[in-house]
Amino acid sequence: MGLAAVTTTFAAVDSLAQSLALELAPIRVNTIRPGFIDTEFWDVLPAEQVETIRDRVRATFPARRIGTIADVGHAAVFLMTNPYVTGTVLEVSGGELLVDWLF
Repeated sequence: MGLAAVTTTFAAVDSLAQSLALELAPIRVNTIRPGFIDTEFWDVLPAEQVETIRDRVRATFPARRIGTIADVGHAAVFLMTNPYVTGTVLEVSGGELLVDWLF
C-alpha cells in the first residue's frame, strides 16, 4: 500500500520523543500519532480509492467517523496544558488500533 515510509517515520518519532523526555527532563516531550485524518494528504490517491477508505473507516472504527484536524488540535492542546504528561505517544485515531480495517 506504500505506507512503509510513513509508518517507519511514526515509529522513529515516537522513540525519539520518549528518549528526549528522559534526556531533557524536566522539559516535557510528547508526540501525537494520528490515524486517518481527513486532510489533503489523501489527495494523491484516486478519489474512488479515498472514498473506499473513508467508507471502511466509518464502518469499522469505534468512533464511526473520520478524524479531523481539530481532533489532532485538541490532543495538542491537552499535551501542552497538562504539566504532568511527558514521554507519551497520544493516539488520535478513533480506535484504529482496535480493528483490522485494511484487510
